[in-house]
Amino acid sequence: MNRGVESTYINLNPIQRGGVLTAEARKAALEFADGYSVCDFCFESRVDLVQNPPVRNLTADIAEFLNMDDVRYTAGCRHAKWAVMHMVTEPGETIVLDSLAHYTSYLAAEANQLKVVEVPHSGYPEFTIDPDGYAEKFEEVERNTGSLPALALLTHVDYRYGNVADAASVGKICKEYDVPFLLNTAYSSGVMPVDGKKLGVDFLCASGHKSWAASAPMGILATTFEWNQQVFDKSTIRGDWSGRGFTKKEVALFGCSPVFGVPVMSLMASFPSVVERVKHWDEQVENARYLATQLERIEGFHQMGVKPTEHTLVAFESLPLFEAAAKTKKRGYFLYHELKKRKIIGIQPGMSKSFKLNTFGLSRKQVEYVANAFIEIARKYEIPVEDEA
Repeated sequence: MNRGVESTYINLNPIQRGGVLTAEARKAALEFADGYSVCDFCFESRVDLVQNPPVRNLTADIAEFLNMDDVRYTAGCRHAKWAVMHMVTEPGETIVLDSLAHYTSYLAAEANQLKVVEVPHSGYPEFTIDPDGYAEKFEEVERNTGSLPALALLTHVDYRYGNVADAASVGKICKEYDVPFLLNTAYSSGVMPVDGKKLGVDFLCASGHKSWAASAPMGILATTFEWNQQVFDKSTIRGDWSGRGFTKKEVALFGCSPVFGVPVMSLMASFPSVVERVKHWDEQVENARYLATQLERIEGFHQMGVKPTEHTLVAFESLPLFEAAAKTKKRGYFLYHELKKRKIIGIQPGMSKSFKLNTFGLSRKQVEYVANAFIEIARKYEIPVEDEA
């Protein structure tokens, strides 16, 4: 049953906007809700090869959509990162990643006993990643260990400020140093155009439930022909231990990825809409820029990250709200409650000094309503607002 969030409220939650299901996906979720609902006619021992329903066709279509050569489904983007690290690195080796990487990037490295070296960001207020920092860190790792890093990871769009990193430049540097390149597209592919080969990536991981209008947990791991045999290597167990062989099963996916029902079928149902919506990314960014401009009319409000924003996930510094919170009974929670009164949710409860939101998928009318709500709240608490230009 629909939670009612999308039909009753405007939901600004940064991690939810790109994962809002299409009507087709909601229908598929009901039809394929049973545990192994796509496995009735599984003859290949892999979900990605199931032909009825046509998951195999979806797999090929997604590879083409991302301009990559091979695709598998994973238990979220985090599983995809772990799988790449597990299959192409050795314990004790070093990887280089951006300092805005998601915590799961670090945990994937830790789980694979890898050392991590960070490329620093530029700091307040833009927090950008300089691609040349990867070359510097590659050489630093080589000086310190005698070898280049085993892998480079870049967060295409970071979850804190919504900055779009220069993946193509990092990809070029990785090719020059012959370091394999993993791009985390959890907040990019599925909502904005992403061309894996154009960006020079060897591995691309995506989040179906963050950005492809699919149910959780749904991840995508795409790679090139150069790496697919290694990343999707199969079991070598041929009956030596248990009397049974598992040579069709891919080790990094634990034999078969655990997306046997609703996750993969909701992805399939939403995919045509996903293909279409990335064509309108510029319109989505324009809405986010409009909101940022309007909120910065409020004295003391500042958009953090690159300006103007290049993404629909936007972070704001809002010190006047923090000061106003000290005078209210609800303290830092007052903003959450003021917005909820106006049928707006998704701002993390307790946040007033700074907050982030995501406008993806909202209409211009909804974005204007959100802007007016913030201005109304500011005026209620006697925070000055500049006249509109």
